[in-house]
Amino acid sequence: MGWVAAVASVAAAQQAGAVGKYNQAVQERNAVVAEQEKERLEQQLEFDLARFDDQFRRLQGETKTRIVKSGAELSGSGLRILRSNSEQAEIEKNVMDYNSKVAQSRKLEEANFARMSGNLARMEARQAQFGYYAQAGQSLLTAYSSPGSSGGDQGLVVAP
Repeated sequence: MGWVAAVASVAAAQQAGAVGKYNQAVQERNAVVAEQEKERLEQQLEFDLARFDDQFRRLQGETKTRIVKSGAELSGSGLRILRSNSEQAEIEKNVMDYNSKVAQSRKLEEANFARMSGNLARMEARQAQFGYYAQAGQSLLTAYSSPGSSGGDQGLVVAP
């Protein structure tokens, strides 16, 4: 009877180990996805900044054309408008960069947290395995050390 409980405990230990490995693998995959998302955010920033620069060049060109068509020279208030546009464009690019870096940092934190969760799941599974193996040992010890069991007291040393 004790050996049946021991076998069941060993099977449960093996199952706990498999579940732990699976959960760790799932979390590792989540980490990889988060890292890929971070890379995508970097690429998106590069694309957005390039598109913004292109649109800004067009805007500055149109502004210069309007100033010249109005009969004014590219001096005084015309230059102040162009400079103000440039300053606003730099601010906008800095905001885009900052927001992207924050989002990228979040993705890296997600990846780190997923890996930590996976390691924790694996450690919890190992703890469960040790518990099941201890149960198996206890079951065998109880079965073969009790009076009238088929194993008797064979192999047990009792200190005086």
